Amino acid sequence: MAGQWADILKPSLQDGESAIIELRGTLGAGKTTFTRHLLRALGVEGRIKSPSYAVVEPHEAPGMAIWHFDFYRFNDPQEWEDAGFRDLFASAGLKLVEWPDKAAGLLPMADLLLTLTPVDEDRRQVRVETGTAQGAQWLSRLIQEGLPHG
Repeated sequence: MAGQWADILKPSLQDGESAIIELRGTLGAGKTTFTRHLLRALGVEGRIKSPSYAVVEPHEAPGMAIWHFDFYRFNDPQEWEDAGFRDLFASAGLKLVEWPDKAAGLLPMADLLLTLTPVDEDRRQVRVETGTAQGAQWLSRLIQEGLPHG
């Protein structure tokens, strides 16, 4: 599924647009794993680590900037301003956000909200919701191109 999302998002991101994707789920639900697969499919090379302690990890892929946020340990709204997160979210590129509820009231509206729920050791159920018209267009494309299943 991450590869399909990459195919859909890549043209917009390479045209200088922005995308915000919230990833929700319990610990171990697969949020970071999904992110790694998506980043690889977008062309990110090298090590892709979880930003649990740094809060944000920047990445680059051909023609686009990417930021992976993990707000699990985020508890000081002043850090939002001090770290320049407002500017990052206002800039072009992909923003992937784990634990968005920890930064509630600070984040702009997400284009896509993905909720991952473990089915068993190897499978996850993914519920996709949209928060913007752009997100709805991307989801519509994913549906038209055929959702993965199994």
